[in-house]
Amino acid sequence: MSDRERNPKFRRGGGKGPDRGRETGRRPAWRGREGSPDGPVILYGWHAVTAALANPQRRIRKLMLTENAARRLAEENISSRVTPEIVRPNLIDQRLGPDAVHQGLLAEADPLPSPDIDTLPQAGIVLVLDQITDPHNVGAILRSAAAFGVKAIVTTARHSPEATGVLAKSASGALELVPLVTVQNLARALHQMNEQGFMTVGLDSQGSEDLGNVVLRQPLALVLGAEGKGLRQLTRETCSAVARLDLPGEIKSLNVSNAAVLALYIGASRLGLMG
Repeated sequence: MSDRERNPKFRRGGGKGPDRGRETGRRPAWRGREGSPDGPVILYGWHAVTAALANPQRRIRKLMLTENAARRLAEENISSRVTPEIVRPNLIDQRLGPDAVHQGLLAEADPLPSPDIDTLPQAGIVLVLDQITDPHNVGAILRSAAAFGVKAIVTTARHSPEATGVLAKSASGALELVPLVTVQNLARALHQMNEQGFMTVGLDSQGSEDLGNVVLRQPLALVLGAEGKGLRQLTRETCSAVARLDLPGEIKSLNVSNAAVLALYIGASRLGLMG
């Protein structure tokens, strides 16, 4: 976060829906900067792949395993669901690049569906991401969201990373746990959420009071802006409240994924959701 930032029919998801980065009406979801929006999702690493294997909504197209990874799956009684291709680690390295920590697992899978915003649960906490483009940050936010039981993450179809590769690895399996709702116009989506009864709270250094002092209620939507530019003006104006995160130390701003954790802890604590 920069100095400007301070389930019945609701399906778990994250990916390109039927209407619908850096890897390394109805709305389109997670349109990638590289390749077709209808192409396969690339998942690698133990947590990302095994979570996908455990998710019946995730269709696995192809699974590449090293001998060690295949042995570990068998030892932990994890079904591969498809006949895996046993390969040497360097073959996966060639596919992903030398810096990817794949732990001997790589899967190609279909993207998960993006639910409609009008199916958001009327309880708990939702996160809204205003053009956060770094896949590491979005993946880390997803992981924290899963830890705090966030009901969904709302993001934009453009200026957001594809739910694959680095994002999926950083999310450590959370792509299978937290639904991703993708919208074309964030201000319009926030207006709709306000009408649905959400308390929409933008986090910005120019907020009128500290988030810890705001009287919060459910359903709560915490709105986070991109590093550097923070919340866009129209986003701030559409939120029902704008709050800041007061910090006691010399550095007064946090990385957006760390700010998300702090805001989630404050929100969950104030709403009695920690127990």
